[in-house]
Amino acid sequence: MSRVIKQWPWLILGLAVVIALLAPLLPTQDPYYQSLLARNLAPSAQHWLGTDSFGRDVLARLVAGTRLTLLVAVAATCIAFVGGVGLGLLGCLAGGVTRTVIYTGFDMILTMPAILLSLALMVALGVGTGSVILAVGIAFMPLFAYVTRAIHERESAAGYVTAARVIGVSPLTIAWRHVLPNAIGTLLTQIAIVMPRAITTESVLSFFGMGVAPDVPTWGRIIATAAGFAEQAPLSLLFPVLALALTTLSLSLVGTRLRDTLDPLGKQLAAGA
Repeated sequence: MSRVIKQWPWLILGLAVVIALLAPLLPTQDPYYQSLLARNLAPSAQHWLGTDSFGRDVLARLVAGTRLTLLVAVAATCIAFVGGVGLGLLGCLAGGVTRTVIYTGFDMILTMPAILLSLALMVALGVGTGSVILAVGIAFMPLFAYVTRAIHERESAAGYVTAARVIGVSPLTIAWRHVLPNAIGTLLTQIAIVMPRAITTESVLSFFGMGVAPDVPTWGRIIATAAGFAEQAPLSLLFPVLALALTTLSLSLVGTRLRDTLDPLGKQLAAGA
């Protein structure tokens, strides 16, 4: 029993992933179907989690929202990872003006909170799934870039890198064959740390109507719809809030455990970069 309790973050994440992958196959109702005669209903045999202010099934919308929310978070994290690691490593290898320009750009991005920066980018890019993925991805690129710089500096001082330079191995080859493989553990933990922040950022954007299209269910959009009817139908607000809170908390705990397991110096690198 104690073992199950310790593994609850993994169980919640596994459940969320299964729901996201099997969402079209699950026997839920149409998340878009509206019935004004069934507004703000309490949980029942027909609607297990009740209905919202438009008479839509809350469970069906939560299932659909899980799929889209995780998709946006994963895609945005991938963009942040590729852009941050790629540009960060390019700056480290090129040095000089290139390094200064790249990391000055990341410094400018980091001066704004991720949510405010994403809001500004959404105003420029417009509402849509692709726009929110790109905006959130850009907002979190600096986190990967600074970790990449710290890892590169740490590994560059190692003896095996010095030996590789002495025998004439190119900097790009050293980075690809030696530095990056030793950085995998740290970067994996950084992914697990960034992803819950990406989920929260996307949910805030959707809450303010700046995320995906208005008719598309995400956790933030579901919460925004239910917030105005919290007194009449509190459960329609409670369930999406719990889904968001438990998923982000689970990801944060998993990220912490991975950091301690794969790279004990990961926290110091992320904080000191």
